Amino acid sequence: MKKISCSVTAPEGFLASGIKSGIKDNKLDLGLIFSKVPARAVGVFTKNEIKAAPVEVCQKNLKNGQAQAIIVNSGNANCLCGKKGFNQAVSITKHLSSCLAIRTEDVLIASTGVIGKPFPADKIISALPRLVNKLSRSGALAAAKAIMTTDLFLKQVAVKMKIGAKEVKLGGIAKGSGMIYPNMVSAGDSFGATMLCFLTTDACIEQNALTKSLSDAVDESFNAITVDGDMSTNDTVIILANSLSGNPEIKYRSRNYKIFQSALKYVASYLAKEIVRDGEGASKFIEIEIKGAKSKTDAQKIASRIANSNLVKTAIAGEDPNVGRIAAAAGAAGVRLDVPKLDIYLSGLKIMSAGQIHYQVRTKARRLLQNKKIKILLNLNAGANRASIWTCDLTEGYIKINAKYN
Repeated sequence: MKKISCSVTAPEGFLASGIKSGIKDNKLDLGLIFSKVPARAVGVFTKNEIKAAPVEVCQKNLKNGQAQAIIVNSGNANCLCGKKGFNQAVSITKHLSSCLAIRTEDVLIASTGVIGKPFPADKIISALPRLVNKLSRSGALAAAKAIMTTDLFLKQVAVKMKIGAKEVKLGGIAKGSGMIYPNMVSAGDSFGATMLCFLTTDACIEQNALTKSLSDAVDESFNAITVDGDMSTNDTVIILANSLSGNPEIKYRSRNYKIFQSALKYVASYLAKEIVRDGEGASKFIEIEIKGAKSKTDAQKIASRIANSNLVKTAIAGEDPNVGRIAAAAGAAGVRLDVPKLDIYLSGLKIMSAGQIHYQVRTKARRLLQNKKIKILLNLNAGANRASIWTCDLTEGYIKINAKYN
């Protein structure tokens, strides 16, 4: 596997575009990803009981496992807009399918932005001919920009690999910096991490293998990040595979499946980490690893509790080595701990052993917290299971961004 330039248009047969439709003031706000041929498609979506209209439309259209286009708008979530919002989302897919001369059910739709605002479907529909005319291999950058809301930088990546004698490419774009929270579920169901992610590949891969591969990739990437513990109504991850590389069909659990799965996990993890680095107001990237747990579930619960602790996150933002906050968060996770066995490390420095804090290392710990990348490791010394979560610190910037987001 090798990292290459571009993103969703790196694979053969994919085009993209991004334009200003008027949803946002003089900013790109409407993006399109298009496969020249129908592609196998899999998606995962928010587990929030309140789902935005485009999520419901996508879930319906993906039942046949096929799609050819994804349209995305930013600036308006099309959520809690009643039956009208759902009908507007359907109307957009119908108009776009006409413009592209493809089946309506092969159009997927996603939205991100403010919840509850009347959805400007007319602006989007009137902009569709322009959006389609702008489709090109070079349009991936504009599409990536068009899906941004509070994001400070683009999130895009592409890789290539060999499947048999053929070169296979895989690319992706994502957005997200707030309302980020992991929720461990399988592909085909839903998950909770506020973000949009669109993946494309020219691989020929059977449907079951594509579904399982996305499930595993999501579990080890987007389901392992958190910024603020809040779950969105619009979260979406979709992958399209159009088979145009001509590789031998990838079967589940085959050697070629492992090659593809490794590449997909890399792409998903890369984009997930970029979302954390762009966390609203964030100044530090934090990895939390739990090892020595009796079960993976125990490890995940403790990692999630620490990662979502405002006291831990603000302490790291203030470069305060408050080990007690970390330990207290771990103890509040609902997992039985043998405290005399508990060890805690901060970026390699042992700050607690056998349940006792090493207060004398505070000066060294404070210096380590000046770094932009921090790792917190807890060894429970109770088993052989582990889990990791990526998060960020919590600063005044988060409050300023969200107090004015409307």
